[in-house]
Amino acid sequence: MKKSLIAAIVLASASFGSSAVMAQDVIGNSPQALNLIDDSAFFGDTFEADNAGNTFADQFTFSVGGGLGMNLDAIISSISRTADTGLDITGLALYGEGDTLITSGNSLQSGEVDVWSISSDNLAAGNYYLQVSGNMVSNAGASFGGAVMLAPVPEPETYGMLLGGLGVLGYLARRRKARTA
Repeated sequence: MKKSLIAAIVLASASFGSSAVMAQDVIGNSPQALNLIDDSAFFGDTFEADNAGNTFADQFTFSVGGGLGMNLDAIISSISRTADTGLDITGLALYGEGDTLITSGNSLQSGEVDVWSISSDNLAAGNYYLQVSGNMVSNAGASFGGAVMLAPVPEPETYGMLLGGLGVLGYLARRRKARTA
């Protein structure tokens, strides 16, 4: 009799614990491919009402091609009437092949307005994704949005031509100054 009572208590405790875990769902539309136009894109997600306590971890995929490295800069934000409504962005990260973390973003502002930014230099050719993480703080619907830009890393020859051009301009300016004197 004692064994069956203990078993019933353990089973009841386990079912209460599992219902608490099941109450929190991971929501979101992931992964989403970024539609890069001239190496830039807008991205984001919208969440329906009645999701308080749920979390999200949306992934936005893109590829870097060619032999040139690319620099990445991105910013995301969400806006609510108060810090207690909508959603709370808790992370922004850049991942590479094999889910390797490359860099994490920085929170610039939190509360009614959440703003995060991220930068990475010299991304090689390959597949990457930005991951935006957060949680729903109320039953109101909410959304976040952002922009990403990729820019080619200048090659050493570019810097050489720039320095050479500055040298020629300096020589011509000095020559003109000597001529007028």
